[in-house]
Amino acid sequence: MTQLPLFDRTTQDVGNIVDFGHVNVRVPDQQTAIIFYIMGLGLTRDPYLRTGVDNAWINIGSSQFHLPVGPAQVLRGVIGLVMPDLDALMARLTKIAPRLAGSLFAFARTQDCVEVTCPWGNRIRVHAPDNDHLELGMPYVEIDTAPGTTAGIARFYTEVLGALARCGQDDAGTFARISMGLHESLVFRETTRDLAPYDGHHLQITVADFSGVHRRLLNRGLVTEESNASQYRFQDITDLDTGNVLATLEHEVRSMRHPLYARALVNHQTSRIGKT
Repeated sequence: MTQLPLFDRTTQDVGNIVDFGHVNVRVPDQQTAIIFYIMGLGLTRDPYLRTGVDNAWINIGSSQFHLPVGPAQVLRGVIGLVMPDLDALMARLTKIAPRLAGSLFAFARTQDCVEVTCPWGNRIRVHAPDNDHLELGMPYVEIDTAPGTTAGIARFYTEVLGALARCGQDDAGTFARISMGLHESLVFRETTRDLAPYDGHHLQITVADFSGVHRRLLNRGLVTEESNASQYRFQDITDLDTGNVLATLEHEVRSMRHPLYARALVNHQTSRIGKT
């Protein structure tokens, strides 16, 4: 009898969070945001939605930055991007530097990435592609969290959201990694640094078991907004035994029937964005 090939089928699992949509941070000035995200990072403004002066949706592969105008919000962590040409990125960032003088804008190249700070303090880490699946995208959002919280955070995402989650340690310390689709992850990184007060920034995910997640959140009193038939929100990630808040990060949760789910996004840098 011919021996059938053996595969680790778990490598193909996705979990209940099937898509990571966007990070939303308010910006005080849209023109400055366009200089940074479009002229500097080289991303593409969505040409179809939010094309006015009070909000801008910026495409990065199959994900987005949402940038409504308002008091600046700063994510407590770092946003990871993948771009095909870091040399071209460095040239663009150098060119816009005089326009952003006096702001918090900064950038520096390290051995394996480009570390960038937006004009209002959001940290972005840009990597070159390292596999055949993603040449342009947002592969991770890393959130700072207090020591001793990551095990409880991973359990929350596993039992309440039905996500794939694991805890681990690396050179930067202890973390919990939650799968958010084919190529994206939400990472909670333990730190001893003081955490800034939460200022309302949020991220958006899509889940397959939409009603089940809602029911489990509702049973714990965690739903903060009933947006519409295909969307709701929550922000507290809690210890499932004590109810204590482990981390706060607003999640905009959408169903796979949401009208914007899997919408094709326009990207000028490359067409290989990891949606295959």
